[in-house]
Amino acid sequence: MATSLPVLLNSLVYAGIGILVFVVGFFILDMLTPGKLWEQINDKQNKAVAIFAGSVAIGLSIIIAAAIHG
Repeated sequence: MATSLPVLLNSLVYAGIGILVFVVGFFILDMLTPGKLWEQINDKQNKAVAIFAGSVAIGLSIIIAAAIHG
């Protein structure tokens, strides 16, 4: 039981770092693409942009998970 706390803290730290890297990466993607992604998805209901953004989100998540997992 004594080793559970450090493992939990490590998991929380890595999860926080992973979420931070994901948000920064998605923000960079939004800056590199023409137009605003959220405006296209919410206001104009552009499904192609939503699929693209979702695909990039999954790709970023896989890369971050692999980097954290080692």
